[in-house]
Amino acid sequence: MSPRPAPHLEFAPPAPEGRQGSLLIAIVAHAVLFLALTLATQWRTQPQTVQAEAELWSATPQAAAPRLQEPPPAPQPEPEPPKPEPKPEPKAKPAPPAPDPRIEQRDAQIALEKKKQLEKKKEAEKLEKERAEKDKAELKRKEREKEEKAAKEKAEKDKLAKEKADKELEKKKAAEKAEAKKAAEAKADAARMDALRSENLKRMQGLAGASGGENATGSALKSAGPSSSYAGRLVGRIKPNITYPGDVVGNPRAEVEVKVSPDGTILSRRIVQSSGNRAWDDAVLRAIDKTEVFPKDTDGRVPSVIVLGFRPQD
Repeated sequence: MSPRPAPHLEFAPPAPEGRQGSLLIAIVAHAVLFLALTLATQWRTQPQTVQAEAELWSATPQAAAPRLQEPPPAPQPEPEPPKPEPKPEPKAKPAPPAPDPRIEQRDAQIALEKKKQLEKKKEAEKLEKERAEKDKAELKRKEREKEEKAAKEKAEKDKLAKEKADKELEKKKAAEKAEAKKAAEAKADAARMDALRSENLKRMQGLAGASGGENATGSALKSAGPSSSYAGRLVGRIKPNITYPGDVVGNPRAEVEVKVSPDGTILSRRIVQSSGNRAWDDAVLRAIDKTEVFPKDTDGRVPSVIVLGFRPQD
């Protein structure tokens, strides 16, 4: 009974076979060698018959005696042909050893390990290729995002620059418009002042001390009109009631005609000369409505109709 193999010896060398088989093979090999040597020696030691003839010659010529007549020799038996050398028996081939299951298991394990290593190598190459493709795609994505970001920043920058230019253009137009309006108002004021100056000049050229117009037909020294400071007093009383929600561009003048009852109660009002700013005109009208009653003049009377002028910066 062969000893039980130790565990985990798949890769150990095979155990030596029994000595009986080796001894039998050695005896058979020596017997065959001895037989071959014997046959070779026997063939070389067989007797062989050799026939030879010789002739004798003399130094001086002599007559030969008559040949002795001998009986013919008896025929010799022919030598037997050498026996053929026996062929050596073919050497028996030793039976192939039975396959060791441990060796087969080891070979299978080695083949399996090689297959696993080859699969791991292919898997690693596949992963490396996928990683390279992924890195390449990521690099392209980053470059595309960078280009998109640069384009977006450029578009934002161009948009801000355009908006800034538009605002500056609007501001410039507004300033030009304000300047033009201011110039127009100044021109209108100058024209009004010229007209007033011309009117005063004509009045001065009339009767000294008369207050009527150039077409007046009365004989009194002064007309029954308001005093020179009465309009300013009314404007000073109305202006605190003006509420305007914002800044007025320039200093426009709004002229309002107000009709008043004898006791000073305001009956009606209307714009006779607009300032060009509807909001300022409406603010002046609301202030007049809020005032409700005008004070009496120095002579104790209130004119029935009076024209008042209002400017934001007066």
